[in-house]
Amino acid sequence: MKEIKRDIYLNRLIRRRENGLIKVITGIRRSGKSYLLDPIFRNYLLSEGIREDHIIKIELDRESNRRYYHDPHAFDQYIRSFVKDEQMYYIILDEIQLVDDFEYILNGLLYEKNLDVYVTGSNSRFLSSDIITEFRGRGDQIRVQPLSFSEYLPACGIEDKYDAWNEYMTYGGMPFVISIQEEQDKAAYLKNLFEQVYFRDILERYDIRRKDILDSLVNVLASSVGSLTNPQKIYDTFRSNGEKALSLNTISSYLSYLEDAFIVSRAERYDIKGRKYISTPQKYYFTDLGLRNARLNFRQQEETHLMENALYNELLFRGYHVDVGVVEIREQGRRKSTEVDFVCNEGSNRYYIQSALHLDTQEKTLQESKSLNHIRDNFKKIIVVKDHIKPWRTEDGIFVIGIMDFMLDPESLIH
Repeated sequence: MKEIKRDIYLNRLIRRRENGLIKVITGIRRSGKSYLLDPIFRNYLLSEGIREDHIIKIELDRESNRRYYHDPHAFDQYIRSFVKDEQMYYIILDEIQLVDDFEYILNGLLYEKNLDVYVTGSNSRFLSSDIITEFRGRGDQIRVQPLSFSEYLPACGIEDKYDAWNEYMTYGGMPFVISIQEEQDKAAYLKNLFEQVYFRDILERYDIRRKDILDSLVNVLASSVGSLTNPQKIYDTFRSNGEKALSLNTISSYLSYLEDAFIVSRAERYDIKGRKYISTPQKYYFTDLGLRNARLNFRQQEETHLMENALYNELLFRGYHVDVGVVEIREQGRRKSTEVDFVCNEGSNRYYIQSALHLDTQEKTLQESKSLNHIRDNFKKIIVVKDHIKPWRTEDGIFVIGIMDFMLDPESLIH
């Protein structure tokens, strides 16, 4: 396996270096958060002339550090014991959420002018809420995802990019997967991640007794990627299958646990003409396609939904806020809601994106363009297709690009 480069995240860290804030690196477990900080960021610091003894890394999931879990004062003293002079020290704390009252420790470190602190954690609510309530604007969060296809391709060792794409769409971008040679071993690793890492974390953290419900819920989400749903619909499905004692609150809570562990992400619906959010239903996408496929034993490989999920993850990777768009149109005197797969926002920039396998006929082109053509603003409209094509524009000015060009060109949205 070749070295994995994560330049987009490295550059985000470099921009935040010594900015007076706690850098909080979040994301699903095993996505490469620790690897980003060491060796990638560590090597950058060394190349900038920082001495090795001024880069302090503490891995809290090591057995030797368990003694600090319930003794935050001792842990604070341990961190400070490495600081010997007034020069800048770079403190890397891995899996900080394992320590009780960790936010108070971090707040204390903020007052030290020669400490630049970086922490990782694997639970979004546990970290994000504490950043908001305890740091009061002094925390700077970076979310790390599994490998994007542009990161995956140079590292996977597969020469043909189309073969690599098929592999990526099947086994996903969890970094360790690309070091595994045999397909059955890749599948076993991904299944084991669910059972021994993600589920175990959720079951222990929230004291869940109905693992069977959590199992079934993940399978429901995996089977309905790209489909509109909500807790009520899922609850009704369970009830119709005989789960009479199950409550709607339980389903809602379990969904939030899966989001907090970064296993799935929720995309809200946005009324483009009305400029407002629609509370329900929403769409859920998997953070990694390999994990999604492993849940279904690599069945139900619908290209349409998998490509849509891959596109959603790529847009998040690039730093966009992504919603599902709704456009109301009139046909034969009737009002009808149509969907835009993604509404992507970053600052004042916005893009409307449709995902389609093919535009091989005029009828199909018109079908995929319909909702985009009813949007009455001047933001860029794009259709991403699976086909290997030269980028082109429809008569209405919609930009059409192949998925491979889109994924491998970081500037593909702004051409």
